[in-house]
This record gives sequence, C-alpha cells and structure tokens, in this order.
Amino acid sequence: MFSKLRKNTSTYTAMLVGLGNPGLNYEKTRHNAGFMAVDKFCKTHGITQFKNKFNALVADATINGNRILVVKPQTYMNNSGEAVGKLAKFYKIAPENVLVMFDDISFPVGVLRIRRKGSAGGHNGIKSIIAHLGSENFPRIKIGVGDKPHADADLKNHVLSNFGAEDLKNLDAPLERCVLAAELIINDQTDKAMNMYNG
Repeated sequence: MFSKLRKNTSTYTAMLVGLGNPGLNYEKTRHNAGFMAVDKFCKTHGITQFKNKFNALVADATINGNRILVVKPQTYMNNSGEAVGKLAKFYKIAPENVLVMFDDISFPVGVLRIRRKGSAGGHNGIKSIIAHLGSENFPRIKIGVGDKPHADADLKNHVLSNFGAEDLKNLDAPLERCVLAAELIINDQTDKAMNMYNG
C-alpha cells in the first residue's frame, strides 16, 4: 500500500483513477489526459474487462502481485469525487491508496509532476475527490497539458479543446512514463517514481 502509517483493510492494494469526461466529443481534449493515461495503463497490462459501478467504469486487475481497481468516473469531470468516494467506501480503500492521474495546465504538454498529497490547485475534479474522500492525502500524477494561449483566453474552452496532432504525438512517451510511475507507486515506491519521472 502507499501509506505505511495507515493499515489497509481492503482486499485491494490500490485504486487507480484517471480523470476525464465521457463521450467521443471529449476523447482528445486536454481535460481527458487522465483518461488517456489510464487507457495506456490498461493497454500495457491487457486490461479489457470493465463493468459499470457507482457511475464509473471499473476493472479488476493484478499488477506485480497487487490487486487493484482501475477506475474511469463517468460523472463528468467536476463530479468525479462522487464515483471515487463511493468506490473507496464500498471497497474500504483508504484515501492514501487512491492514485489519481489528471491534467494540469501549470506545465507544458507531457511534463509530469508526482505528489503524495496536496490541495486541488483549482482543479475541479480533484476538488470533488477531496470533498468526497474527506482528505487531501492521496497521491497523484499530474500530466501537463499546456497553459492558455493568452491571459484573456477562457480556461474552460482551453481545457475542453482538442490536443493538436503534434501535442498528441508528444504525449506518447509521457503517457508511457505515467504507466511506469503508477506501477512504482502501486508497489509503494512513490519516492522512486518522483525521482525518476518528475519534470
């Protein structure tokens, strides 16, 4: 488990969550970087069987001996915590063992930032998860998607805009690094993941 300070009473070592908006219209938008990372993780590990539970797509997988839940909330971004909170409660997964991957406009496209915990930083999906878990103490992998093109640009329009072809190409390697970082974190090697993949 991620936290040695709190005993995990669940049969699952971890919950891996990717944030995004459901539907083809949002598939290649900046706000869906978390979904893209989870999809890459699933492709890498041959995870194909998802079921609908608590308004989320949920898969059961075993990674390096760790049983995990892979989750893609279907609530739309701003209400992501509704699904994550219900799943964590149902499966008795502590917040410290919920790993969330999501977009961040603070960094250039493809730059990763791994943190053990922290505030929402203005991200509504994370804000919702904090509210429903009742804690900020969950690890996260932030995926840089680039800032607004200019100060007066609308933030909502920016994060809901599609990645350009070049940006999508440049995301391939960072998404692979997300998978490797997630594997380490799930295996209780967060410091190693931070040292290897931050920046």
